[in-house]
Amino acid sequence: MLKLHRLAAATAASAVFFAVTVAEGAETHVAVAANFTEAAKEIAEAFSAKTGDTALLSFGSTGQLYTQISQGAPFDVFLAADTERPERAVAEGHAVEDTRFTYAIGRIVLWSREPSLIQGEMTLEAEEFDRLAIANPATAPYGAAAVETMTALGVHDDLTPKTVQGNNIAQTFQFVETGNAELGFVALSQLTGRGDGSRWVVPADLYTPIRQDAVLLKQGEDDPAASAFLDFLKGPEARSIIARYGYDTEGAE
Repeated sequence: MLKLHRLAAATAASAVFFAVTVAEGAETHVAVAANFTEAAKEIAEAFSAKTGDTALLSFGSTGQLYTQISQGAPFDVFLAADTERPERAVAEGHAVEDTRFTYAIGRIVLWSREPSLIQGEMTLEAEEFDRLAIANPATAPYGAAAVETMTALGVHDDLTPKTVQGNNIAQTFQFVETGNAELGFVALSQLTGRGDGSRWVVPADLYTPIRQDAVLLKQGEDDPAASAFLDFLKGPEARSIIARYGYDTEGAE
């Protein structure tokens, strides 16, 4: 597969730091899957406003973040984009048993900034484009869902030479946003509030549901702020934010 390098220097870092600063209060360190970036920022702000505690967020692909966690990175909470890594975190002793739950179910979208480019699945079948961006399917569940979709439509092998990979879904979005790829599979949440371009919301039966699990990590086992953040994530205020960003919350938890 092709790889883009022009944006890599700016966006290849697996973790981007974001903090909501408040006076006093405790801090908790949260590893967040890149697709959940904007929703997590808003949830962190609401959490801090309600509790006085600070949520320190680091973003990256689920696979990259899990590698960091397994190597001892100082995270208290893990918000993944799949169920596999949180399960592994518990099984391998990096997370606390009985704390894992599904906080959101994600959707993928084929998106382009060109208003007339995307006409449903026919766009993929016609192949009238040079570059199609997806997240790395080995580390990003949204990339794996893109591969499943193309395979289900019978176009994966034909499109492989045109495919460019982002390290995570945030970088993949940037490839399309900047025109380095004419179109790409991105997270529905990334298009919240945007009406530009053209899009096809991929039918959910073309890929495995993207159930996104959260878990309390061993680092945060005795951290009241970490437990409070997870409790807040389960609550109505956070769930309302999650739904507004295009995630399904039915069947979560």
